[in-house]
Amino acid sequence: MVTPRQERGQPAAGGGRRPTIKTVAARAGVGRTTVSRVLNGSPLVSDEARTAVLTAIAELNFVPSSVARSLVTSRTDSIALVIPESESRLGSEPYFSAVIRGVSEALAGTQLQLLLILVRDQRELDRLQEFLTAGRVDGVLLVSVHRDDPLPGLLEELGLPTVLAGRRSAEEPLPHVHSDNVGGSAEAVRHLLARGRSEIATITGPLDMDVGSSRLRGWREALVGAGAPADESLVAPGDFTEEGGRLAMRALLERHPRLDAVFAASDVMAAGALAELRRAGRQVPDDVALVGFDDSIVARHTEPSLTSVRQQVEEIGRTITELLFQEIACGGSARFPVVLPTSLIVRASS
Repeated sequence: MVTPRQERGQPAAGGGRRPTIKTVAARAGVGRTTVSRVLNGSPLVSDEARTAVLTAIAELNFVPSSVARSLVTSRTDSIALVIPESESRLGSEPYFSAVIRGVSEALAGTQLQLLLILVRDQRELDRLQEFLTAGRVDGVLLVSVHRDDPLPGLLEELGLPTVLAGRRSAEEPLPHVHSDNVGGSAEAVRHLLARGRSEIATITGPLDMDVGSSRLRGWREALVGAGAPADESLVAPGDFTEEGGRLAMRALLERHPRLDAVFAASDVMAAGALAELRRAGRQVPDDVALVGFDDSIVARHTEPSLTSVRQQVEEIGRTITELLFQEIACGGSARFPVVLPTSLIVRASS
């Protein structure tokens, strides 16, 4: 049976520190997620637990300031752009700055404020849960989604309007926007085959992300479709960083010193692969043809310039924002995913 209880070491109502969701959860004898569900009117809470939470809220005089304001306005006129990555990744990967530009363009001319929130560890995830449960934003844009990321599930539980840039899997239930990662990767490999390359390796993105596994799938499908073997020893895992691309390229050259082409799942990793090929004395494209993905600014500033699969990253930012507007206004109106087409931009590296 769920019974309210006093959290050890916490002040009673009218005491010193302002109560938090953690305080309420401890007093009610439930988890913080249950408190969040009660505050957001979720039906996924038993009557017993709901009563315990409401009793604890009353005893502690717990009222998030923004909730009090939203009782009058029903809106905060703010949305959160949540990126579960480090500052170093945010600064080194052109994808994120392009998404932010797209989001900003979609917000231009509106009265909405944008809050950028990085989530790097459990402590920051807990703080974000407190922040979102307090009703301080009208909706969330979530960028860079990993398969086991707890954030999408948390946002579903809170019932907060949410749109993802990317997806956890092909069965993603939340509204989301992504590029045709399979088709774009397959086009890159077909281009290399058309150039007469026969030993085509790939450097993947993180395989706990749909974007990583989908681009690997495109590599496989193009080879199999051409009647060529998809040799798994030609696959090297990467992490979307330049150093990851360099290390993956070194491993591939050790296993396959005669490989003649590489498809890297991002331009940043392709730049790392290019540096390693140069160190190994391999000429691009004469010895090894190289193709990246993103068509970011990186592709235009390598030597030689990089053939790359162009994805419409700013359009991803604009589209997720427009879909979030619909979710906030209508609720559940953006349940179908949006898949943006890609195109191959051929440059000197292939």
